[in-house]
Formats: sequence, structure tokens, C-alpha cells
Amino acid sequence: MVFSSTLFLLYFLPIFLTTYFLVPKKLKNITILIFSIFFYSWGAPKFIFVILGTTLLDFHLVKLMDKTKNEIHRRMMLILSLSVNLGLLFYFKYSNFFIENVNQALSVFGGGEIHWTKLVLPIGISFYTFETITYVVDVYRRIHKPLKNFWDYQLYIILFPKLIAGPIIRYHDLADQITNRSENVDNRLTGFYRFVLGLAKKVIIANVMGEQADKIFAMNLVELDTYTAWIGIISYTFQIYFDFSGYSDMAIGLGKMMGFKFPENFNNPYIAQSITEFWRRWHITLGAWMRNYLYIPLGGNRVDSKFRLYFNLWLVFLASGLWHGASWSFVLWGAYHGVFLVLERAFLLKVYNKMGKLLSTIITFFFVMIGWVFFRVETLSDGFIYIKRMFAFNFVPNLYFEKQYYTMLIIASIFAFFVYTKFGQKIQDLVYHKEYTNSRHIGISILTIILLLISVSTITSSGFNPFIYFRF
Repeated sequence: MVFSSTLFLLYFLPIFLTTYFLVPKKLKNITILIFSIFFYSWGAPKFIFVILGTTLLDFHLVKLMDKTKNEIHRRMMLILSLSVNLGLLFYFKYSNFFIENVNQALSVFGGGEIHWTKLVLPIGISFYTFETITYVVDVYRRIHKPLKNFWDYQLYIILFPKLIAGPIIRYHDLADQITNRSENVDNRLTGFYRFVLGLAKKVIIANVMGEQADKIFAMNLVELDTYTAWIGIISYTFQIYFDFSGYSDMAIGLGKMMGFKFPENFNNPYIAQSITEFWRRWHITLGAWMRNYLYIPLGGNRVDSKFRLYFNLWLVFLASGLWHGASWSFVLWGAYHGVFLVLERAFLLKVYNKMGKLLSTIITFFFVMIGWVFFRVETLSDGFIYIKRMFAFNFVPNLYFEKQYYTMLIIASIFAFFVYTKFGQKIQDLVYHKEYTNSRHIGISILTIILLLISVSTITSSGFNPFIYFRF
């Protein structure tokens, strides 16, 4: 079940919100938990027991670890918890990839093939695995005490707004909100606005971009002309941004309606003037997770040599690529971004500064688009073929593009770069960050109701409604 489906919008969400707002305060958490279990079970009934089982183990293991004074025993329990959670992630997400590559290596040397039944990837396993890791590590580091109630911990892991695709919320950022949060009418209204704006980004913009991108990437890539190839990657560039940031907006909005404050996950990444800045604006919670739980443990900026610093940066982004998917194209995508971060640390940022804001933004956007090619294709060979066609300088299109697509492309471009100007930033602040006066409530309410009606009618009239990060 995804947020942009009629099942969620017309049935699940209204029933949940009605129930949640009517029950007394002491029953609100259990209400969220019951609906969260149902939400996940609807799409992956077999795997709900994996989550319930691992959370039961983690809760008692971490509780025991917190009480233990012996540092060696604490570390052993930390390693055990990490091994179980990362082991499950590796088993479900990377076993197929590992066996396929072993079989390819064996075939080169004339060996036999390892027979293996391909595993189905549990929905959202990467996201809830990272959050279980933050729980045990935050308690181990004594950043925050563990939760006293098992059901409260279960709620932290399985809270449905952020369960499938984030934002990735670190335990100490959400722990106190689980047991003590404030709800008011203003939060419910602004949360609703945020949810609908995210829904509109996903349904009205991302789906149109995605449908065009899918058509082009499904063609014979060898025969693509340059114009069509560029339209394909530009479409995907906007699709993945409005799809994922729209979903994050919906998650943040849903959380706010319940009194939770989730961290922001996107901040206009395509206006970035470097890849370094891009990653401060794109999937912000993943970047924060990688920095706090991988980069800093590797030594961070405190290492003795520049080589070690650059290697740590590159390694973190290599891991980020592998986290996104079990294929060499994702690994290359992560390594590609890692190389740019290293080059920017070494000298490239100084070059960008001399170029000025506009030129450095254009160059960064170009590099990001090239990277998205490998994120979108299935294999490395397809990625290199696609890039070759982008620079074949054959500008006679072999695919007809409707006026509706070009209109939406212009709209997507405007909103992707909207805050590049001070005026755009001011408008965004009014919508997202400023306190709402009564007149502003009336204006944004009218807008969100119109967008909601358009979004629902678009969903019901179209069979195309994917969600990219659903498979991660």
C-alpha cells in the first residue's frame, strides 16, 4: 500500500484519522501500531513476522545491554544486534546478487553453478534496518535511554508514515515524541497541507515524467537518438526528485497530523552548486545516517592523512550506492558520487567558486543527471550505451512527445529551481515554515483541496502510479 493509491487515500487514511482523533490519549500509540501493522501486512503479509521477531529480539537485547556495566559484554551485545539486523538485510537484499556473481565467476573458470531460489525483497527493509541500528547504537553510546515499553519500541520501528521509504529517523530524535508529544489543530491542518502538496508533487508531476522516462528506457537503447536520450534522462531526473520528495512530504505531513516532528529529507537539491552541496540537500536523513554511523566510526575528518580522508568519503558513498540496490549499476552510481566528493575536497570547490553561482549549478546538475543514468538502468552495459547515445549528436527524434509532456516539463523545471531566487525562497518559507494566520489558512486550504481533488481524479483515471523507492 502506497500513499498515492485510492486504497490509502479513500479508505485507510480516513478510517485511521477518524479512529486516532476519537480515541483517548492513552490509546493513541496502540492505535497507530495496529494500523501500522495492518498497513505493512497489506503489501507484505509474510514479512511482517520478520519485523516483529527482530524487534522483539532487539528490544530485550538492548534493554539488557543498557543495564550491563561490563563494557566487553555491552560490546558483544552490540555486535550481536548489528549482526542479526545486517545479516537479515544481506540475506534478503544481497544474496541473489552475491550468488549471481559467484555463478558468473564459476562459469569463467568452467565450474558448476550454485542452485539458488531467488528471494523476494521485503518492502522497506533497508529503511527499518537502519532505524534498528540507530536504536542499538544510540543506546550503546548512551545518547538516549532505551524505551521501557516494548510496544513503544515496536511503534518506533513500524510507524507507518516513515516505514516504507523514510525519512530515516534516528532513535534519539523520535524517542521522546513517542511517549510525549503535543497535538493541536494547527499541526493537524499544516500536516494536511504538507501531505497534499507532497501527493500533488508525486501524482501530478512525477507520474507524467515517469511515464515518459519508462517509455524511453524501454526502447532499444542502441537505436536512441540524442534528443530522445536527453529527454529520457531529464524526465527521470525530475521523476525521482518529485516522486521521492513528494513521498517524504506526505510522510512528514502525516506525522505532523499525529503530533510527530519528522526531520526534513529534501531541500531543493537541484539548485546545488556542487555534488557536496547536493548531498546536503538530497535524502538528507540518509546522509546524516551515513555520517553518524559509518563515516565518523571510520575516523571522519580526524584521520592522519588526506588519503585516508578521501578513501573514507569514497567508501561511504560506495556503501550508499550498494544500500540503494544490489546491482553493479548502483555500486558505480555510489562510487561516481564518491569520486566527485573527493575531487571537490581536493580542488574542485575552488574552481566552482571562481565560476560563479549559475555556471556551477548548471555543471552540478549535468553531473547529477549523468549519475542518474546508472541509477535507472538495469545493467552497467545499458548505462554506458545510454550515455553514448546522449552524446551521439543525432538530434532527429524517433519518438513523438505530446504537448502535455512539454507543459509538465516546464512546470517541473520551475518548481525544481523555484528557490534559486530570493522571491522563490520567500514563497516556499510562507508555505512550509512560517506560522499561519487565519487568512493564510484559508488560502492554503483552498489550494490543497483543489490539488487533492486533481490528484485523486488523476490516480483513478490513470493506471500509471509507481513509486521508485518502494523497492529499496
